[in-house]
Amino acid sequence: MTSKVNQPIPNLPVSNRPKLVILGGGFAGLKLARKMINSEYQVILLDKNNYHQFQPLFYQVATAALEPSAISFPLRKIFHHTPNVTFRMAEALEVDQENKRLFTNAGYIDYDILVLAMGADTNYFGMKNIMENSIPMKTVSEALYIRNRIISNYEKAINTENLEDRRAMMNVVIVGGGPTGVELAGAIAELRNNVFPKDYPELNFKNMRVVLAEAGPKLLAGMSKEASEKAVVYLDKLGVEIMVNAAVEDYDGLTIKIKDHESLHTKTLLWAAGVKPNHIKGLREDQMIRNGRLIVNQYNQLKDNEGIYVVGDLCVLEDGDYPRGHPQVAQVAIQQADNLADNLKAMADNRPIKIFKYKDLGSMATVGRKLAVVDLPFIKFQGFIAWITWLFVHLMAIVGVKNRIFIFLDWAWNYLSFDPALRLLIRPRYVKPKEQEDLVEEKSE
Repeated sequence: MTSKVNQPIPNLPVSNRPKLVILGGGFAGLKLARKMINSEYQVILLDKNNYHQFQPLFYQVATAALEPSAISFPLRKIFHHTPNVTFRMAEALEVDQENKRLFTNAGYIDYDILVLAMGADTNYFGMKNIMENSIPMKTVSEALYIRNRIISNYEKAINTENLEDRRAMMNVVIVGGGPTGVELAGAIAELRNNVFPKDYPELNFKNMRVVLAEAGPKLLAGMSKEASEKAVVYLDKLGVEIMVNAAVEDYDGLTIKIKDHESLHTKTLLWAAGVKPNHIKGLREDQMIRNGRLIVNQYNQLKDNEGIYVVGDLCVLEDGDYPRGHPQVAQVAIQQADNLADNLKAMADNRPIKIFKYKDLGSMATVGRKLAVVDLPFIKFQGFIAWITWLFVHLMAIVGVKNRIFIFLDWAWNYLSFDPALRLLIRPRYVKPKEQEDLVEEKSE
């Protein structure tokens, strides 16, 4: 490690309180840090970004319905006037379990309790060509890149003479039939049906295919049969081509090879087919299962380590109701963080701690304007009421009153006008050669 990594993170507050380090500012990490405000702990929250991202609405950034800032919230702003909670932007590199030390690119930090809440990243299942040529959607930046790619392709298509080349630029293929894939397919189909023909009257959008490919036998595998079947009906009405039992095998940037199906041609392959846990050095193989998720007990404590806890997508807790671990969804992460916060406070007060028990609050997915499916523990419904329910739940889950107001106004305008106003092709600025050298140098460190 470099000398910078082997020095402590500078300018951290000095405190006699037990030091609780939380790695990750997603749903779990943020929930835990907020519940530990005014607790007996000195809380240090670390994340490689200085903002919280609301992942369920990434697809709306990708389809120009919302601006990136509407679903992102500065972490520092959340912790104004919280003397026991400090945020640092840093990327974790390695954990020394024996000496209770976490190494980051900004330096190291010693901890009394470490909580790993780094979440998960895109899983390409070892397919290198797909990793290099497809587009994932696990960050705001990737969602914005999708928006730019789609708009850029249509701008190029106008200037393309060859019909087959033009079709490849216009076609969009989404891989993965979970909520993200279904919502993305529906939103892009609505743009094709109602918006893009007005922007690009020179193009024939009957030539544009929106294809949703799922490797399994049905869409929305984690939801009810009624929700899955109704989602197929809604997507079919929007003109989405659905392919099930369609395992993608390769993609070279133009041609998609699908097992037991015809090949597809597109310049835009959106990958929403699975996730894998983010990894950090210093964890032993016997502390994780085959796919990399970390083994925890009923208190979310890492196997064979009393000072490390794991919450959210990164951990696996095998119990009677979930023998293969809990689903990797936001509600699990939030509830685990909530239970851990209560336990940490109880430990500080020498009170009994409680085991984690997941309460399934239901699941939902929107398929298009006025179309959604909702599975609640006590009722299942679809259609307009489900769509209103989806809007309300997601609006209330957004961090920040200002963000909620902006999103509500954007949704209201898009509903009334059906003309999202964010179809802007904004590319990152040019990086000068000297800056590129600095970036490479910094990365190599």
